[in-house]
Amino acid sequence: MTEPPQTADPTPPPGDPTPGAPAPGGPAPGEAPSGPPPRTPAAVRRRATLAATVVSVLLILAIVFGSRLLRDFDSALLPYAVATVFLAFGVAYRYTVWISAPGARRLFHKGWGSFFSVANFRKAPTALPKMIATYLGFQKFLGARSHARWAAHQLIFWGCLLAAAITFPLTWGWFTFTSSTGSGPGYEMRIWGLKVLGFDALGVVGWLMFHGLDIAAVLVIPGAGYFLWRRMKDRGAITGQRFAYDLVPLLALIVISVTGLLLTFSSIFLHGGGYEFLAILHMVSVVFTLIYIPFGKFFHIVQRPAAVGMQLFKYTSRRKDEEVLGCRRCHEPIDTAPYVENLQGTMRDLDLGFDEWAEYCPRCKRVLRGSAYLDHVKKGFK
Repeated sequence: MTEPPQTADPTPPPGDPTPGAPAPGGPAPGEAPSGPPPRTPAAVRRRATLAATVVSVLLILAIVFGSRLLRDFDSALLPYAVATVFLAFGVAYRYTVWISAPGARRLFHKGWGSFFSVANFRKAPTALPKMIATYLGFQKFLGARSHARWAAHQLIFWGCLLAAAITFPLTWGWFTFTSSTGSGPGYEMRIWGLKVLGFDALGVVGWLMFHGLDIAAVLVIPGAGYFLWRRMKDRGAITGQRFAYDLVPLLALIVISVTGLLLTFSSIFLHGGGYEFLAILHMVSVVFTLIYIPFGKFFHIVQRPAAVGMQLFKYTSRRKDEEVLGCRRCHEPIDTAPYVENLQGTMRDLDLGFDEWAEYCPRCKRVLRGSAYLDHVKKGFK
């Protein structure tokens, strides 16, 4: 592909297709080239394995010392704890491989650089909390696509966040609940062996403490159910979905939530009938999901904070009164110069060969692509 011309209204010379036009025998713009995906270099795999091993060892040490040398560790929860170690290994491995790619590495540096920038905090102290709340917490960008999808995603997000906040510390032995009297309803919640809260097991606080996972399940089931229904009915979703990537995560969330609720139902209404079978089924589903997270669709949970940093980078660039670049064809404003330069740098890192197209607005890109198609492709059918 050639670079876009330097004039305001480019007209490609005969025989030289405009960038953005489909090249004969080659992939369309924006599409990955055909053939098998490139293999991860051996050096990157070694670095990723080392990073994952270090993270796993640190987590094991945190479990041992956080549970006071395993005195507070519940051996019945050992499969869950082992699964979290595998989760840590997988996340660290894939994250290291991910940021080794040129585009992701630039996103990582710019995003986290803005995230931890003292200068940004001084100039806009409320920007970071605002970005975390709107972009990471309430995901307002999803509401622009569909209010129903936004609501379903919020149910899944807050349900999973609540479940993780309860399950992980309990699994690692960091949280313990003990009776303060030995026979009465009084309970104490301890973190690392230190008492932080005393409550009545028969009161409202006690009910919330012991049914937090049930509340999380009630939130997750309708959210995951909506997305599962949508993937069965929506033609756009059906066209591009993959079973292991798109459907398995939703089914896993529903199985975890339903079996968790059935455990509570069995203990309250069935006097423990079928509890052992449900406990094993629940454990298997949780362990499978934890191991699946680094290698499936759930990995975007780990990637999202870097995107928050990039949003902060755009926001702070605009606040600095940076020059706003105009489209080279229609002169409409595109974005700040630092953001466009960062985008062009990413495209150069990826050897895409058309980084100057970042200086055109979306409408002009479509016009130029259409003109190139009429001049160099459709002309052959006349």
